[in-house]
Amino acid sequence: MTSLSNPTTEHSVSWTRALAVCSLLGLIALSLAWELVLAPLRPGSVVLALKAVPLCIPLIGLLKNRMYTYRWVSLMVWLYFTEGVVRAYSDAAPSRWYALGEALLCVALFVACAMHVRLRFKNAKAAAVPA
Repeated sequence: MTSLSNPTTEHSVSWTRALAVCSLLGLIALSLAWELVLAPLRPGSVVLALKAVPLCIPLIGLLKNRMYTYRWVSLMVWLYFTEGVVRAYSDAAPSRWYALGEALLCVALFVACAMHVRLRFKNAKAAAVPA
């Protein structure tokens, strides 16, 4: 049985994987920096910085290229998107820009995960077709 692999599709899959990992890392870094250093809600409070902890869990699955992780991260990311949009409309100027950045990173993560899953299913379907 021969494998039908398309170099363009494989490149797209690796590109979406890289975008997903980079946007997740960016989201973790932004969450920590925003709540600890840049514009904390209360100086000295670390409670809101704990929102970065759940983002560290899927990082392992994305790095190991697990399909299931891409699927549930694309659903979980909407919680962070909602927080970013709400805080963009309710917070003051410095925090507003970080919230918009969070929302943009969430959209990038969702698109990368959705495209990654779609391309991998497309590759699996093409490989399953008998030669």
